[in-house]
Amino acid sequence: MDKPHLQSPSPRRRHLLQGCCAALGAGLFSGLGLSDAAKASEPEEAARLRAPWLNPCLGPLPESLARHERVQAAFEGLDATRLVDTHAHLLGTGDAGSGCTIHPSLTQWWHPLEVLRRRGILNASCVGPQAPSVDRAYVERLQRLARDFPAGARWWLFAFDSAHSDEGLPDPARTTFHVPDDYARSVAAAQADRFDWVASIHPYRLDALQALQRAVDGGARAVKWLPSAMNIDLRDRRSAAFAEAAASAGLPLIVHSGEELAVPGAGRDAFGNPLHVRHLLERGATVVMAHCGSLGQADDEDRPSRTRVPAFDLFARLMDEGHHGPRLMGDLSALFQRNRRPEVWRAIVRNERWHDRLLHGSDHPLPGVMPLLSLPRLVRSDLLDESAVPLIEQIRQHNPLLADLMVKRELRSGSARLPAGVFEGRALEAARTGRSTTTR
Repeated sequence: MDKPHLQSPSPRRRHLLQGCCAALGAGLFSGLGLSDAAKASEPEEAARLRAPWLNPCLGPLPESLARHERVQAAFEGLDATRLVDTHAHLLGTGDAGSGCTIHPSLTQWWHPLEVLRRRGILNASCVGPQAPSVDRAYVERLQRLARDFPAGARWWLFAFDSAHSDEGLPDPARTTFHVPDDYARSVAAAQADRFDWVASIHPYRLDALQALQRAVDGGARAVKWLPSAMNIDLRDRRSAAFAEAAASAGLPLIVHSGEELAVPGAGRDAFGNPLHVRHLLERGATVVMAHCGSLGQADDEDRPSRTRVPAFDLFARLMDEGHHGPRLMGDLSALFQRNRRPEVWRAIVRNERWHDRLLHGSDHPLPGVMPLLSLPRLVRSDLLDESAVPLIEQIRQHNPLLADLMVKRELRSGSARLPAGVFEGRALEAARTGRSTTTR
């Protein structure tokens, strides 16, 4: 059986593993992934020193931190009833009837890098090794994190379709994980004051358009695609037809752009080229370019030489073309992780003409992978005041999602900062109405 993501790591995967193996290698220790309850009684400093590369999964945010003026400042100027995280993943193993699956390699000791991947994500999610159910523990952790936010703050929870063959059939051998639409919908419905859901429908599926209608009827806010992992060529006629149907239904397409490191799947790296979203835009679709193409390189298909350039440069070109209007936007999920370039960070913060087409996204559970964020590097890049670092690091041990929001709200480059509208989802309103609504 062809299992491309079980072969020797490609250069792009080695890049990820070299950066994370030292941190996630502690997954071999018995302390990985202890639950919130197990950690709540442990002094914060002791937890940090015991394994600084792990998420200590401390309990609820103490009142002293919740009331801190800098925490309160993160919400100043925001309408809490509009605060939205448009990029949060659901995960599970199906042990509580969710229908979720993970690739067998993630639990097989003879695939140690895949096992580290799973253990690292479980630690980031604070799903302990003794949890009776991964499905339930993952959702319960997310619900606890949400309680530290003002009433009205919401998260878009992603389904995640299987990789499919070119013929439109499910391809489990190339599927790293799968989260069914029905499960995402049910999790969101169970706490409708906090969560919405995002469908994931492979456009090659024989029932793709019927599944899209079910998603619309079920209240989905968007459709999520990860082309390289799912084997979706945005230039394919089936992708174009789906984009046209999604446009008619009023559902945005959230499309991963740039290099993908966390989900190998089908391994079709070329499908992450940001320029390919033009084919969706031409069919009238509204497109959210996840991560703003902020990682890796891609072929510059606009140039005869087809030289490889930073994928972010191609994202920037699309954003600057102008004629796409508010139907083209980017989300900030994972963008300020340490594996992005400071030039990318500065461009996002300084380029105010893009701000009304940017959306806040956390990429949960990745904010809980402790080595992925380097606050000192943001300080050295003149984007973050050093005085903010100790508090954010302390909060991150309790609530990585709140820390992620605080980082983005604290970022400055001269007088430029990310405006309130980025966090209130105003770009989505602009796409619906055809006019800019972002405010500072």
